[in-house]
Amino acid sequence: MILLAGPCVIESEASIFTIAKSLERYHNDPRFDFYFKSSFDKANRTSLESYRGPGLEEGLRILQKVKDDFGYKIVTDVHESYQVPVAAEVVDMLQIPAFLCRQTDLLVAAGKTDRIVNIKKGQFMTPGDMQFSVKKVLKTRGCDEVSYEAAQKHGVLLCERGSSFGYGNLVVDMRSLVIMRQFAPVIFDATHSVQMPGTGTGKTGGDSSMVPHLARAAAAVGVDGFFFETHFDPVCALSDGPNMLKLEQLETLSETLLKIDSVKGN
Repeated sequence: MILLAGPCVIESEASIFTIAKSLERYHNDPRFDFYFKSSFDKANRTSLESYRGPGLEEGLRILQKVKDDFGYKIVTDVHESYQVPVAAEVVDMLQIPAFLCRQTDLLVAAGKTDRIVNIKKGQFMTPGDMQFSVKKVLKTRGCDEVSYEAAQKHGVLLCERGSSFGYGNLVVDMRSLVIMRQFAPVIFDATHSVQMPGTGTGKTGGDSSMVPHLARAAAAVGVDGFFFETHFDPVCALSDGPNMLKLEQLETLSETLLKIDSVKGN
């Protein structure tokens, strides 16, 4: 099972290493294909005053240190094309944010690297239309076929993170997991799927109590992996705290998901 886990954004080198140390069990467990996730910059914050991160150069330095010290594979977000080749020197997986999932230049730039590309489905996108985002990366890599097998071979993933449901809410249509899995292996982002944007406070809200329920449902439907943002104290997190899991919650939930996955035979 693919597992992407870590804090939303790099808050400090000390906090990153505290969380990274707590996630060692997943790296050492052969049942997981583990990637440590954190962002050097969150460019799509609601408010100008919201914390964004340390920036490209300092953020990648910290992620490289995590990689060197723990031996982890790394995944991070890229928001602009110029960031892609620089980030690709450090990380093993490039993540395309949901709001940018149709940005051709960004997808082509990611496709020109030899890194895995994880494309998050926009909250505004139909699952069927995500095949065209996959195709942009695959064609850049010399592949004209859009299929699960082709995407798996050429290192392209799709990620479900919920769909806009009116104002200030997201819902997950579990059919999208089945539909998108025709085009690429699918990761279910359980923590962002419980976000509640547009609270009027300049920050995105969320309900992390719903994360285990949605994750179990996705495992039952059938996915290739999961993405969880996690923190030692989500209440104090500088970004996305309301939808994050505590580290100890992730341990319990991941074991449950493995059990469901083994029964389902995904």
